Amino acid sequence: MSLTVKIALGPLLLTQAVITRRRMPRLPEADGPRTGCVGKGPTLRLLIAGDSSAAGVGVVSQRQALASQLADRLAAQLRLQVQWQLLARSGLTTAGTLDLLRAEPLLQADLAVIVTGVNDVVDQVPSQRALAAREALANWLRNAAGVRHVAFAPLPPVHAFPGLPQPLRWVAGADARRHNQALRDWAATRNDVSCVAMSLPLDPAGMAHDGFHPGEPVYRACADAIATHLIKLDEENPA
Repeated sequence: MSLTVKIALGPLLLTQAVITRRRMPRLPEADGPRTGCVGKGPTLRLLIAGDSSAAGVGVVSQRQALASQLADRLAAQLRLQVQWQLLARSGLTTAGTLDLLRAEPLLQADLAVIVTGVNDVVDQVPSQRALAAREALANWLRNAAGVRHVAFAPLPPVHAFPGLPQPLRWVAGADARRHNQALRDWAATRNDVSCVAMSLPLDPAGMAHDGFHPGEPVYRACADAIATHLIKLDEENPA
């Protein structure tokens, strides 16, 4: 999408964004423990961090959200004891996620899964600035928290969010695709970072009732896709 088109649509997009924010219900983060231990065998310390989709907005319980489901899958399929921790907050950009992690004392993990990006699009963070924040986040996790590998979830297909009107949905979707391409290109240059490939069922039945956040079917699909990605990495790079 050309910058000229985006500028021409600017007043309409701003109006739609303001109205959508006002009308969209504010859903709570999922209730329940944000740490846990599941499975038997050698220990894997798993960190899940990010924004509302990491925090489980759109479902009632953390058991229905991403972190707990992902830990269960990894423990069962890798035959490991997975000690997992969730650090997430609604509204965080990628840079905000790094600030959240830096404030956590004595944070240590072997593997990190980062779910951010939609708020970078919402806040109109340029893709290269968001990418610089991802790089800073990955470097901090490696150097300060001992993380061996950081897997980034891609931005979802925002162009398919039923809660967004057109043309706002179309423009935000184009921005999300640009952020994802920058993420994939950068991740390909590093052996300690990867970008998960996933296809999400974003029909209204699979999403929360606000049409913006995941519902339980989408969280289940995300957990499956991320687990498959991490298991493949483990097979390609055995300890």
